[in-house]
Amino acid sequence: MATQLTKAKSSTELVISWEALPADFYLEDEPVENTGQPLLAGALRESLEISGFIQPQMLIASNFGLCATINGQFVAKAPDWVYVRSVNQVLAERKNYTPNLEGDIPAIVMEFISETEGGEYSFKRTYPPGKWFFYEQILQVPIYLIFDPNGGLLEFYQLENSRYELKQPDENGRHWIDSMGLFLGTWQGIKEARTGYWLRWWDEAGNLLLWAVEQIEQERQRAEQERQQKERLIAYLQSQGIDPNNLP
Repeated sequence: MATQLTKAKSSTELVISWEALPADFYLEDEPVENTGQPLLAGALRESLEISGFIQPQMLIASNFGLCATINGQFVAKAPDWVYVRSVNQVLAERKNYTPNLEGDIPAIVMEFISETEGGEYSFKRTYPPGKWFFYEQILQVPIYLIFDPNGGLLEFYQLENSRYELKQPDENGRHWIDSMGLFLGTWQGIKEARTGYWLRWWDEAGNLLLWAVEQIEQERQRAEQERQQKERLIAYLQSQGIDPNNLP
């Protein structure tokens, strides 16, 4: 079943519909261009999962096909990271996603710039349309992010009057994402042997959502502090002639 969005008024106007891909349709995978991109995408999801943010009805994926039918032709783009707030059916495995037909349109799409030009800024209208045009005009994704992992530049575009407008970060260098109730910003450091810039989440109070390794280190430091406090207490009791092992 197709959910039609617009009807053509002229030969140049696009007709957009939302149809399930045929079972035999070959969805070409966009290659991951370097080993850093999966790490960036995984780190974004990891802190959300640990914090308890992710719910079963959400769809969070990387290098994952978003589909639409334009003038009778299937088009798919695979952003480096995508967040959909609610899908109609929770599936254990999902190869692609057609907004409106299968659930909400994505709330956020992200592209990580690689060494080779990947069409992140392409506004090409002809088949197949460019990424920018596809996200802005076809899917109408509210937030489009373009991140340069090497230089640390994060471009935050928000859909206003059917056009993406570049938004500046707040005084902390972060962007508030209302649909998630979280801030997003850049962070520089090391994770999984990769040194450089990362995208990180902060909650409304400004607390960084931690990765697993950071939580482990935090617990280790807390345990060490408790051990040191205990040793100081024992030393003090002994200095007062009190046996800490024989307290009343």
